[in-house]
Amino acid sequence: PLILAGLGVAIAYRCSLWNIGGEGQICMGGLTASLVGIYVTGLPAYIHLPLALLAGFLGGAIWGGIAGYLKAKHDINLIITTIMMNYIAIYLVNIMVKGPIQEPPGFFPQSPQLLLSAQLPVIWQETRLHAGLYLALASAVILHLVLWRMPIGYEIRAIGENIFAARHAGMKVVRNQILVMFISGGLAGLAGAVEIMGAQYRLRPHFLQNYGYDSIAVALLG
Repeated sequence: PLILAGLGVAIAYRCSLWNIGGEGQICMGGLTASLVGIYVTGLPAYIHLPLALLAGFLGGAIWGGIAGYLKAKHDINLIITTIMMNYIAIYLVNIMVKGPIQEPPGFFPQSPQLLLSAQLPVIWQETRLHAGLYLALASAVILHLVLWRMPIGYEIRAIGENIFAARHAGMKVVRNQILVMFISGGLAGLAGAVEIMGAQYRLRPHFLQNYGYDSIAVALLG
């Protein structure tokens, strides 16, 4: 989870955007992945697993994209909006696991367990190390290629270095800022998804508490 959430912070930072919303994006990714992993039934694992991971990515991506849109279109302070949205997401998860998706008979604030077809396999027996590690490492490679080998990555870095020069050069600053926050939130959402799908197997309140903030340190050290 720290690799994925750290990558999310890193790509935003390359575009001179401070994404402090990893905490909320992790929560939304865990929530949306859990909903697909629990309530979408009758699918084989090779379809169900990618579908739940995609749901986790989109949950975090939409959450990050909202803040990115407000920043890019209306110049609303990104730090403030992402921190505020963290609390919305945290309390939304609390509401869901104590109400609509609470595991019967309702003694504990948690969801039912994910279906086996939506659980990531353990890759090292007698540990909790699961296949989410492969996804995190692959994401790091893909992000490197995007940032340093593709035109869109050049634009992202150019905007981060000098937004006025990038705008003068004809780069689509607003589009790229929204896209970067969408991807940044999606990576944090994946962090929440793989934790639920590979380690905890059910949604609980504060299931990865403070990992969104720790990922900022991970990104800066990286």
